[in-house]
Amino acid sequence: MKKLIILLTILVISCATTGPGGKKSLILIPTSVEVDIGKQVVQEVESTEKVLNIPDVQKYVNKVGQKIVKVCDRRDIKYTFKVLDSEEINAFACPGGFIYIYSGLLKVMDNEAQLAAVLGHEVGHVVARHSIQRLQFVYGYSILMEFALSDKLSSTAEQMVDAAAGLTLQGYGRENEYEADDYGILYEKKAGYNPKGMIQLFEKFKQWEGRPPTFFEKLLASHPPAQDRINNGNKQIQKIGGTTLPYYTDEFAAIKARLP
Repeated sequence: MKKLIILLTILVISCATTGPGGKKSLILIPTSVEVDIGKQVVQEVESTEKVLNIPDVQKYVNKVGQKIVKVCDRRDIKYTFKVLDSEEINAFACPGGFIYIYSGLLKVMDNEAQLAAVLGHEVGHVVARHSIQRLQFVYGYSILMEFALSDKLSSTAEQMVDAAAGLTLQGYGRENEYEADDYGILYEKKAGYNPKGMIQLFEKFKQWEGRPPTFFEKLLASHPPAQDRINNGNKQIQKIGGTTLPYYTDEFAAIKARLP
């Protein structure tokens, strides 16, 4: 009976905000553990990928990202945004608010609204706790109870946290991608950008779908078809408006010109 009472208490207090409008989900992994997992992923990423060594570009991307953070639905963590020096066309979010974008994706963009769309999408993954929800599904609730019932993890739990670092780099399901698109469009608009910036990017992706994958391969493999994302995005924009907001091209063009 005592264990049941504890479990019911945990279920009540572990409902965390995971989206706009007060959306909540059952999250048993504490934020502190989520951040620790994210830090492990960061170590793995930065040991295999090269961080772009152009401070002005890094500062600019972080500035745009922080604008999105100010209007997002989760601000209990510190978000960081970094550019990786690679021709790959992609971006990804690690647990705990660590977000990366490749310089290859920046090079194909035309304005700041498109950048805000990508960063908003990745922030959306963090807000929705997609990585953490996936870990809960993969490892089951029995091991996650250790996080909820004890401040100290067993050796088994620690091993699973280590394994989670690799798991989070594999990408999200398509349902998660649609949700992150919706959040990204909303956050982009709330931050003062034209949400059509997201649609402009999807139009580019659609053009590339028939080409050899090369540096676009990971994005093609892990995301829904571009036309489906265009249709879904336009429905979201019809609901929230904002198509008269600016795209901001001048500063973006200057930053883009700095890329190698």
